[in-house]
Amino acid sequence: MKKPIGLSLVVILILPMLAPPVAGEWETDSWLSNVIGPERLALGDEFGCHGYEGLDILEDPWTIAACRDYLSDLTEASRWGAAPISFGLKGVQLDEGASTALLDAKFEIVGDGPTGYSDGLTYFESNGGSLELNLANRSLLESPEQHSLISIEWMARMHDLKVREDGGLVSWLEEQEVWFTTWGEWAHHRISGSRVEYSTAGDSITASLESSTTWNVPGTIELHFHEGVMRVVDSNDTDFPLIDSGERHLRVGWREIPDGAVLTMEPGTNLTIELDGEPKSVEVVPLPTFNGLHHSVTVVGHHTTNLFHWSSDFQDSQLRFTWLIERPSAEGVGWLLPVLAASILLAVPFAVRYLVSRDEMTSIAPMSE
Repeated sequence: MKKPIGLSLVVILILPMLAPPVAGEWETDSWLSNVIGPERLALGDEFGCHGYEGLDILEDPWTIAACRDYLSDLTEASRWGAAPISFGLKGVQLDEGASTALLDAKFEIVGDGPTGYSDGLTYFESNGGSLELNLANRSLLESPEQHSLISIEWMARMHDLKVREDGGLVSWLEEQEVWFTTWGEWAHHRISGSRVEYSTAGDSITASLESSTTWNVPGTIELHFHEGVMRVVDSNDTDFPLIDSGERHLRVGWREIPDGAVLTMEPGTNLTIELDGEPKSVEVVPLPTFNGLHHSVTVVGHHTTNLFHWSSDFQDSQLRFTWLIERPSAEGVGWLLPVLAASILLAVPFAVRYLVSRDEMTSIAPMSE
């Protein structure tokens, strides 16, 4: 008895199409480790997490640690620390389970959404509006509180539509005398500044900052005294670099002010300020904002599934970004493949019948002499 070849092929071809999609199919954004990611990291951007595309961390809390591992396999989080510490919420009302999962995954900062239960986590508000055209909070940007941090949202794509950024706002922001920073950098700079200790001996002041157990972010202090500064040197008696008053990106160094000096130093270092006389009095004030600038600004890239799309318009920008990385889901098959598969399914039985018939006719035809 002949096997129903056509029917067998139909079954073989159609079964994969009828099977349910495989769960957990995710793509990898190779831009994080190639070209753009290293460039943004060197500029001073930060990479945090935003989970897995299409999944809710309340329903799937495993995505919190999974996103951390996905990101860590591709890039370091910052020039100050390898492990990601910032996580985007955007509308998520945290419960105790999600908060615990965030803390267990070593996240420290959550932001841009209602937090709910967030014991042990630092919350940053999305207060600057959006970088999308005409959606920024201009009133806040033009009259912020001193030492505050303004977080401006940015999403480059909504579904398949490209979002248009506010070019006028970007140009205006880049001209402001503000500190361009990131969530993690801002938070740890503040911590470091509060931990600087000092002592005096003769005509010198020694400032020291103990090593950090997490990110190695410098801290800034303002020292007030009446004497003039001769030199600032490190523990190797090497001159400490000068910082211009217009510097808006975090780095170590110092600059003199009328009644003292502003000093930004890295954890694990000791500095000596040599004066032209013995100081009569010294006051040290930690500065939450780098270089004595008025306030800080960061742009927060939400749901960043493709770093090229999210960052391509800001290659030469002075702004600094907190990229909240979201692992992209695998793209759907689309309509073309099912149509082609259906066409093949229809054509195969006819082709098989034709070949079988031709073979049978050939086998019974008289042999030519």
